[in-house]
Amino acid sequence: MHHTPQDLEASPSPLTSPPHKPSLQSLHSANSVAELGHIEEALTRKFDTRSMLSLAFCVLGTWSTFAQGLSSGLKNGGPVAILWGLGLVFFCNMCVAVSLGELTSCMPTALGQGYWVHRLVDNGWGRGVNFLFYFIQCRGVFNDDGVEVVIDDLAMPWISGIVGITALFTVVNLIACRRDKFLPMFNNAVGVGFVGLFFVFALALLISVGIKRNMAYQSAGFVFGDWINQTGWSNGVVWFLGLLQSAYGLTAFDSVIHLVEEIPAPRKNAPRVIWLAVLLGAITGFIFMVVCLFCIQDLATVEDGPTGLPFIELVQQTVGLEGGATLIALFIFNGLGQGVSIATTGSRLTWGFARDGGIPWSQYFAAVNPTWKVPARALWLQGFIIALIGVLYLFANTVLEAVLSVSTIALTISYGMPIGCLLIVGRDKLPPGGQFSLGKYGPLCNWISVVYCSVTTVFFFFPGTPNPTPSDMNFAIAVFGVMLVIALGFWFITGKGTYLKTDDSAMRIELARRLEGDGPEVPVAVPTKPIK
Repeated sequence: MHHTPQDLEASPSPLTSPPHKPSLQSLHSANSVAELGHIEEALTRKFDTRSMLSLAFCVLGTWSTFAQGLSSGLKNGGPVAILWGLGLVFFCNMCVAVSLGELTSCMPTALGQGYWVHRLVDNGWGRGVNFLFYFIQCRGVFNDDGVEVVIDDLAMPWISGIVGITALFTVVNLIACRRDKFLPMFNNAVGVGFVGLFFVFALALLISVGIKRNMAYQSAGFVFGDWINQTGWSNGVVWFLGLLQSAYGLTAFDSVIHLVEEIPAPRKNAPRVIWLAVLLGAITGFIFMVVCLFCIQDLATVEDGPTGLPFIELVQQTVGLEGGATLIALFIFNGLGQGVSIATTGSRLTWGFARDGGIPWSQYFAAVNPTWKVPARALWLQGFIIALIGVLYLFANTVLEAVLSVSTIALTISYGMPIGCLLIVGRDKLPPGGQFSLGKYGPLCNWISVVYCSVTTVFFFFPGTPNPTPSDMNFAIAVFGVMLVIALGFWFITGKGTYLKTDDSAMRIELARRLEGDGPEVPVAVPTKPIK
């Protein structure tokens, strides 16, 4: 039986009712969001499974992230930690991915992890915890976007750097603010380019070493069995620190969750895209790290070269200065495209938070542009915040490293929190209607996910050595503490009185409770407020 409360009915509008008879799939898609209390407000289901997978794969950016983090892996365990640690991290991340996929299938909403905590922990403190961890999650996505598109160590005056970074993020937001069909096509193109660049780099390294007489491949014993500990920590601690390179490279697959309201049949397609993105990321990352390890010529120079970036040193050693410069330029250019994918994801997260009264001037930032069919105001707000974060990178490498670590910490916590809440309240509290279920393997996957998220979060706060100096201290814990203070400040200033307490939020939650698990999926028309 389908309930349509009379006070929620509305006459059809171009934004809520199609001019033709909707297909069964579109009815299912529309009501999947309606059951969560979120009525489709002008965002269209512009992504198909392929374009969404391209976006998720680019946001993960696993093989390129591993390349950028090569220094961490080489010093913290070496090839053993890089390759075999990746196997362990992949298994654990796959448990996290399918656990979040199950939650997405049951509750497909752009707000994602924060909303799930509120729905599962339905009491007074659930709303506050939801707000805090949603705020942390937003900061994680913003930091991740800033790290993706800001180029470190630019040889230019700092004023020029600020102007350049501002222009860079303006371009990112302009590209992300496009009409329906452009964004999926753009992500498909970036995905193809990212895969193509993977083959270009891998073949360039292998061919260069193979044809040059003064070069030779490393032995299989080194690639698959060499252990390196240059930190001063015990081997046990170094093993866990070595996992962080893989953990960072396989983080941010929740991009699919925050675009779930723009993909057809989200209950079925979203979970599939999530675990496929992790699988493809792990495969390409493993292959690329094997290639890099085989092609290393002078390990000491790669680790401590003049650029301070081991991957660039490796490319220069093998391909040469001119060829290496060309490859790195392509690498940076593709990073801009990946930044657009991350900006797209983050804007939906910001929009979802504003839609439920989580930020000041929520109604203004929650508006959806009927022409572009994107949350344009949320997108530009996010671009402004990311640009500010980007400016911080100009002043100290320690700030860059701390913010980089916090982005991964924040996202990892946001993954573990709803899964932990599900274990606490019981898996029987999962709303019905999901089309992806872990069944009897659910508790095992959930527990592995929580333990993995907890352990990696702790080690992300560790410094590089047992007795760090100010120059190599890990300031991530300080940045994370500041983030929590800011989140608490926002909660007491605005969030406590408005978050999930606006009229629109109350209407959505009440409608969700009436419709949840009740009868066939059909859409419900609700008045919307298009941007003017």
